[in-house]
Amino acid sequence: MTVKHDEGSAKPPIAPHAGELGVDTGGTFTDVICRVDGALSVYKLPSTPAAPDEAVIAGVRRFAGDAASDWRIVHGSTVATNALLENHLARTAYVANAGFADVLTIGRQARRELYALEPAAAPVPVAPELCFEVDARTAADGSALAAVDEAMLRVLVERVREAGVEAVAINLLFAFLDADAEQAIEAALRAADPGLTIARGSRVLPEYGEYERGIATWLNAALGPTVGGYLRRLEAALERVAIMHGAAGTVAIDQAADNAVNLLLSGPAGGLLGARFVARSAGLERVLTLDMGGTSSDVALIGRELALTSKTCIADYPVAVPMVDMHTIGAGGGSIAWLDGGGLLQVGPASAGADPGPACYGRGGTEPTVTDAHVVLGRLPASTRLGGDMGLDTAAARAAVARIAEPMGLSVEAAAAGILRVADEAMTAALRVISVARGESVADDSLLCFGGAGPLHACALAEGMGMRRVLIPVFAGVLSALGMLVAQRSRERSISVLETLQDIDAADVERRLAPLREAAVAELADEGVTADAIRERVSADLRYAGQSASLNLDWRAPAELVAAFHEAHAARYGHRFDLAVELVNLRLHLAGPVPDVELPAIASGQGRPEPAATTPVHGIAEPVPIHDRDGFGAGQHFEGPAIVREAVTTTWIAPGWSVRVDAVGNLLLEA
Repeated sequence: MTVKHDEGSAKPPIAPHAGELGVDTGGTFTDVICRVDGALSVYKLPSTPAAPDEAVIAGVRRFAGDAASDWRIVHGSTVATNALLENHLARTAYVANAGFADVLTIGRQARRELYALEPAAAPVPVAPELCFEVDARTAADGSALAAVDEAMLRVLVERVREAGVEAVAINLLFAFLDADAEQAIEAALRAADPGLTIARGSRVLPEYGEYERGIATWLNAALGPTVGGYLRRLEAALERVAIMHGAAGTVAIDQAADNAVNLLLSGPAGGLLGARFVARSAGLERVLTLDMGGTSSDVALIGRELALTSKTCIADYPVAVPMVDMHTIGAGGGSIAWLDGGGLLQVGPASAGADPGPACYGRGGTEPTVTDAHVVLGRLPASTRLGGDMGLDTAAARAAVARIAEPMGLSVEAAAAGILRVADEAMTAALRVISVARGESVADDSLLCFGGAGPLHACALAEGMGMRRVLIPVFAGVLSALGMLVAQRSRERSISVLETLQDIDAADVERRLAPLREAAVAELADEGVTADAIRERVSADLRYAGQSASLNLDWRAPAELVAAFHEAHAARYGHRFDLAVELVNLRLHLAGPVPDVELPAIASGQGRPEPAATTPVHGIAEPVPIHDRDGFGAGQHFEGPAIVREAVTTTWIAPGWSVRVDAVGNLLLEA
């Protein structure tokens, strides 16, 4: 395998010519992976949180120069997610039916603190003065009870204008059955102000459940100005970019701007695609994954296909559009360690981010972080060059950790070890949520760790989960960027049905799916995907009549689907009912061809690789060997303790673990 690790921005860029670039922006680093004639090169540069597009453009130009339009570029963005988490949302109006303006505030009345006498008030998504009502109504069967008229629209337009909003979310009852009223309101608002960002529920999420549909529609509108501005700047600089959406497919940049809510979890979705791609190269069909970056850690359980869910919750808001099924916690390499009011050690969720970053970056950071703890313990040796060109300030790392070591009466090394134990337990708990808490045994599976910080924690997390095998993939530090290169162009569409499954026939299903398919195929055609190259999958959300929760199953003949649902319900919940099965939603997945990307084989090696150096590590009696990953040959093997360094990540091999290098350079660890 020809792999070039760029180790400094002083090197000239690759001469402009056709190639492929995957770009993933994280809270701390922006990762770029380049593929030209089968050869892969990586580049890691600090993110620019104040203007994320600057780092993306710089990373692209590192390889493409000024000829970015000649390259295939796929980008995973954190802009939408960060805007929501940091509450950087546009001033947005919410339009509802008369009497339903407070739906988003009331929500599902689910209390997070069941026994608190004075629970904290939940945030109000839209202020009351920005909630507007129209006296129009569609019945549950789709018939019009009261239609919008010109006078009603004039009043609404004037009130919205006076409110001085940047965006409007329109969410009317049962508009997924008849969108005429929502479309009329949208047309009137656009005629009055063409620059207004407008989202309507019948397009964003045409499913039942006015609260979940309303939240998705509001988020689409409120994120629109931020996401749209970001994408327009990228398009102006790079011309042709595909954007990763949260369901692990790509969409053209001009279409992505109108679907901001679908870009939530954009970057993490690329990580799961990369993890599945590399796991298959190692012959693994199912893996438990940990993506640990600078700010957060994402965990998932991946089988033959990536699991999607419509029950994602971000910043305490339900986001019901389809997204990859993962669990996220605020524990990353930049997570800050602190002492709570009782003197107990805590780690995260606050992060040092990219600026100033952990103290060991030497950029003025003074707070102790997980990365600083690794430096103190020697697992990140002083010789490490983060991203290929960033040295470590070990004195600053020790000074930062000493800030919590002294109040606890511990040595700096003991405090650093405590930071790692707390962080490891938080990530182990997250891994349990996505696996054993759902009844999935993972003892015989492999733990796949990636991200800039993930491989440093791999052995400890596997031991905490009772797992004996770990995969540290090739390009582990930029695996999300690699996932961008293997992503398919795709669309997810859905429609609520809410009818007894036994009363549905194939013709009725096709009638409902036809307009969804036609619109999605047209969008894919605009992106160069021909109709004969599109792969389709239809699934159904099913439940027993009277239930609220549903299970998603692949579509088949209704009689077969009823039997399959009974079995699935018994497997999930331990029982089944003699009740009618209801078809809640139909879901349509359309995807173009899988990009032709392969991991090139590396040269064969023999026996144990010679270490490049040794380093002292706290708790290990003898100096620990340091191996350069670029020097490994296929078939080589060695035992821990050891450190494996590379330009984009560092791997800690704990005592008791052995390592084997496979044909493409993956590290297979066994205990």
